[in-house]
Amino acid sequence: MNKFKALLFSIVLAFMSFGVQAQQGNKETVKIKTSAVCDMCKATLEKAMAYEKGVKSSSLDVKSKVLTVVFDSRKTNAANIAKAVTETGYDADDKPAQERAYNRLDDCCKKEAGDH
Repeated sequence: MNKFKALLFSIVLAFMSFGVQAQQGNKETVKIKTSAVCDMCKATLEKAMAYEKGVKSSSLDVKSKVLTVVFDSRKTNAANIAKAVTETGYDADDKPAQERAYNRLDDCCKKEAGDH
């Protein structure tokens, strides 16, 4: 009976390790230079990324204005993430923010507000 339990445990452990390995193989990271200027921008962008399909995590470094996004490459890609950033009202690398979304941003989050 103990040998059976040990065998069963080994099989379950093997399947679990394959599952973890498969999940890690689909993770990609993209860094996007944004036009974010404050902590409110950080909260807005990170919240928007949380709603994007396939995004695992995101973090904006306000000082460097770089948004780092970890995503599942089976569900999305870097271009879709950059598009989501522009649709939130911020520039994404060389892509300008969508005007309508930019106009909805709080005044402190607009490029003209400058660093603060």
